[in-house]
Amino acid sequence: MSDPARIPVVRIDEPDALALTVASRIARLIREHAAAGLPTVLGLATGSTPVGVYRELVRMHREEGLSFRSVETFNLDEYFPMDPGNLHSYHRFMWENLFGEIDIDPAKVHIPRGDLPRDAIAQYAEEYEAAIARAGGIDLQILGIGKTGHIGFNEPGSGFGTRTRLVTLDTVTRKDAAADFFGEENVPREAVTMGVATILDAREIVILATGEHKAGIVRRAVEGEVDVAVAATVLQRHPSTTFYVDGAAAAELTRYATPWIVEEVEWTPELAVQAVVWLARRTGKAILKLTGSDYAEHHLSALLAQHGAAGAINGIVFNALGAKIRGRSKLPRGARIVCFSPHPDDDVISMGGMLRKLVENGNEIVVAYQTSGNIAVFDHDVRRYVDLLERLAREKLLDVASVSPLAGRVRAFLARKSPGEVDLEEVQDLKRLIREAEAVSGIETLGLSAANARFLDLPFYQTGKVRKDPIGPADVAIVRTLLEEVQPEIIFAAGDLSDPHGTHRMCLEAVEGAIADLYPSAGARPELWLYRGAWQEWPVTEATWLVPLSQEELKLKISAIFKHQSQKDAAPFPGGHDEREFWQRVEARNKETAALLDRLGLAEYFAMEAYVVK
Repeated sequence: MSDPARIPVVRIDEPDALALTVASRIARLIREHAAAGLPTVLGLATGSTPVGVYRELVRMHREEGLSFRSVETFNLDEYFPMDPGNLHSYHRFMWENLFGEIDIDPAKVHIPRGDLPRDAIAQYAEEYEAAIARAGGIDLQILGIGKTGHIGFNEPGSGFGTRTRLVTLDTVTRKDAAADFFGEENVPREAVTMGVATILDAREIVILATGEHKAGIVRRAVEGEVDVAVAATVLQRHPSTTFYVDGAAAAELTRYATPWIVEEVEWTPELAVQAVVWLARRTGKAILKLTGSDYAEHHLSALLAQHGAAGAINGIVFNALGAKIRGRSKLPRGARIVCFSPHPDDDVISMGGMLRKLVENGNEIVVAYQTSGNIAVFDHDVRRYVDLLERLAREKLLDVASVSPLAGRVRAFLARKSPGEVDLEEVQDLKRLIREAEAVSGIETLGLSAANARFLDLPFYQTGKVRKDPIGPADVAIVRTLLEEVQPEIIFAAGDLSDPHGTHRMCLEAVEGAIADLYPSAGARPELWLYRGAWQEWPVTEATWLVPLSQEELKLKISAIFKHQSQKDAAPFPGGHDEREFWQRVEARNKETAALLDRLGLAEYFAMEAYVVK
């Protein structure tokens, strides 16, 4: 079978390397055109994925002399209605992340306007198209891809001949944007966007996708049939489109998920485990019951031939999976351990069972909360705690003179606060304290105490907004100071890439940066165990260790999650379109990991957590 990919795909796992590759392509185009006395016309996108590219272009401008004086830009889209100065405006996003940092002529920057009267939009859209034509057309267009496969704001059903226009946003798109706007109800219902035909007119298209949550739609766009319901599939008809993805976003592409179907492969032990588990799941059989015919019928004859018989390879993979299972007796004892938790509940959500076992094994544990998580506290929770303070003051249990002014300022601010507005500093502090108290209560459930908790409040997070600053030296220094103090033998950190808001990725960047600074020699470094967040679990084929949980241990873990009351029932940032509460996702995830091992024919456990050791 040949590779079913219909669009070229470049996989680059390291985010900085991916950004550098795409930025270098843009820089080369600008320099080539400038040398020939020609302008360069760029089509630009907003969102978290292209930010790295823009930062790299800014660096090239500052350090390598890359000039944008000959560049003209056209952005894909803008919400409607939307004032250019609004916190959520794409106009503001682009000036903060790119245009304000380079030498581009402001007159050559074009961003769709969301502040025009509705009856002026149609005429404006025609003028936007005319401006692109006058510029000579777009040389290179950067795109992201939405979960519905939209490019720009061309939602499912957008015709392939569409041009710049006002569109109604899909429910899925609005849900995805809900975090930025602090609630789906605050997300605009319309947007001005370039059309599909406008995008296809670009001479070259670069489309970016990162994270597991994009894996499914990347496969649909690259390998599926062209379909008006998935706008990105039309890029298959473009003569010069390239997908740039990381390993997580590429995970479901045939070339990476089942490479033996596409071409002859080198059978490493890791790939053999991946293939045999895939075969067992595909056939619905336990590993030890797979036959030679199963291998032959599913493009795995070469693997079978390498081992001579199905029984041989079955046994190797069965034993390899069994060796990953680590109960309490095989876990660390008496070790110094630091558990980094990006938000104040990731520790109990992701490794609550492990934490309990480590406590029982007498380890010295520090749980380091990297961010305050304060933006994920509802305003009504603040009002509730302010009400408590006022009641305590009335009962003369607190000083009225100190409570009343604070309560008055907080209530006045919340009464006039607009959706998505950055909180008053005192409100941010109250939200931080709420989450700190919940975090301590959570680890107390597992046998730890406030003395085991450290609240790092990394600077990158302290913007008061969903979008964060890049990880900087100050963030790395704070993490390094903690590591110098504790001298851990084992470090736990969040290693998932599906966090919709990127905080997990950035917190891991800070941890890895501190480890590299403190331990230049890889041999002297502590072990780094990566857990997954609330969004997804490590596949059993990728996991280094699988840690069984009893029914009682899972119940205790869920009790610890319950202590995070501000995140219960309806968390501000639930992630994706999964309406379940965090504890429900955890319960299902941990049980399913154990159930999969049972279906594969290994021992039956009630639940299981998974970890990757780097």
